[in-house]
Formats: sequence, structure tokens, C-alpha cells
Amino acid sequence: MDRLSGRAPVILLVEDDDGIARPLVAALKGSGYDVTRVSSGQQALANAAGVDAVVLDLGLPDLDGVEVCRRLRRRAPQARVLMLTARTTEADVVVGLDAGADDYVTKPFRLAELLARLRALLRRGAESVPRERALLVAQDVRVDPAARRAWRGDEELELTPKEFEVLRLLVEHAGRVVSREQLLRDVWETTWGGSSKTVDMHLSWLRKKLGDAASAPRYITTVRGVGFRFENNDDEQQPSQPVG
Repeated sequence: MDRLSGRAPVILLVEDDDGIARPLVAALKGSGYDVTRVSSGQQALANAAGVDAVVLDLGLPDLDGVEVCRRLRRRAPQARVLMLTARTTEADVVVGLDAGADDYVTKPFRLAELLARLRALLRRGAESVPRERALLVAQDVRVDPAARRAWRGDEELELTPKEFEVLRLLVEHAGRVVSREQLLRDVWETTWGGSSKTVDMHLSWLRKKLGDAASAPRYITTVRGVGFRFENNDDEQQPSQPVG
């Protein structure tokens, strides 16, 4: 039962293998969740409205699970996404996480581990609600966490889900250094022991979209051996404040 709303969290299970889906549905319902199970990407997209979390198998019969994840992020931005995947290389995991997944479990998996990760995602989702009511501003960059939109001047930035989260964290702490470890913890979550190369890759993409140059940055400065700072060029160099 959700402590704030007084209702059971709504879980959408997207899994075409009955042998996996049946015990998983039983475990989710036994844990107090309101569960809808579908077996295709198209069905997932049709049933995404209003769900709190999606347990998403990447090996679906109609659409690639990564593409389903991207579309879910547009249709149900409030939902936490837990990937089920047999793809275990770092590159495969990065693609899924960058498409908008919050965490992943590899097959075969233990039900207890999956349920623990799902509880953690739902808890983080509930804790993040208050901070998503304000607009963050630094220089001419604005970030709207609730709408998951960002602008540089009058131009809206086309960002992937992970690029958006990196930008939000940096702007939220503008004028201060955000460490690589904090980026990995807050953007990719502590359950994924990711490489700092992933941080560098996403920072490079984000800089390009901001029109920033690593050699002469206007927005994102690398603090060697520590992390990154979003420059706040106000006179007193104060951290950005929420607006609204």
C-alpha cells in the first residue's frame, strides 16, 4: 500500500514467456501490488497510463524492448522502469538505461532480488516527487523536472532520459562540483556498478547539445580528478535556486 495515496502501487508486467510471467505475477500480487500483465510491446504502450512501475522484458515478439522503453518514457514519464534482460554486456545495459530504464535484472533472476529492486525504485520515485515541482535555472538554461523538459535560451533541448537526469543534477547544484560517484549514484542508481566512462560519454553528448566546448566551456567545467561543475555566472556565484 502506498503511504501517500492509500492505494496499492500499479505494476505493468511486460513478459511474453508464460513460464516467467505466472510466478512473477503471483509474487507481485502477494507483495500487495495491483498487477496488469501483457505480452507485447504494443500492449505495454496501450496500458501504460497511470502505472507506477513497469517490469519490462527486452525480448518481446513485436517491438524491441529498448524502443518500448523509449516510448514508455514519453507516454508514462512518472513510471519507474525495471528491465528484464538476458543481455549482460555493459554496452547492452547502457543502451537500455539510456533509453530510460531505471534499473535492470538479468535472467535468470531470483524473485526476492527483483522484488527488492522494485521496492527501491518505487521508494525513490515517491521521494523525488517534492523536488519535481520547481523550475531550475542557471545562466540561460532552464530545467523543468516535472515535465522532463529543458531549454537553452528559447531553444528546447532534445535530450535522452539519462542526459536529462545528468543536466538536472548539474543545474540543481550549479556553482558546485558534482562528483562522478554522485552522478553514477543519482542518475544510474547505486544498484548498477557502472563505469565512469558512461559518465564521460553522456557528458560529451550533453555538451554538444548545449553547444559547449570542453576546451573552453561556458556551461560544464571538468574538475580534474573530482567531477563536473555547471557554471553559474551570476555575480556572487551562488547555487541555482528553484523558481516557481
